[in-house]
Amino acid sequence: MSYEIRQIQHVSLPIPPDDEALREGRRFYVEILGLREVDRPPALRNRGLWFRIGDQELHLFSEPGGVAVNPESRRHPCFRVDDVAGLRRHLDDNGVRTADDDGEIPGRLRFFAIDPFGNTLEFVRFEANHW
Repeated sequence: MSYEIRQIQHVSLPIPPDDEALREGRRFYVEILGLREVDRPPALRNRGLWFRIGDQELHLFSEPGGVAVNPESRRHPCFRVDDVAGLRRHLDDNGVRTADDDGEIPGRLRFFAIDPFGNTLEFVRFEANHW
């Protein structure tokens, strides 16, 4: 093979196409989760929000109807964190809906949260000797 996929550059999640969604997205992702917003190219300025997470980005894009039609979908990004319990307490204290691990995976401590738009987010900490 002459190529190698090296990493994920970004993940995109849908949000409704209105100014309230942009405000709510900033409140959740910047003020509650502590992500850093980055500038978008001029052609995409009014079409969502971008955030930097290490070397990767999370993009919220404006889409009519917002979140996927199938609320039972298992599609979601997963974020690696050091203090899973502390983050969950912080989200619970800020009124964010969280849920327990739906099937334990050895070597991982994790939980799920729902963003203001209905997108599922997974947060995980890997125990020693696992990834």
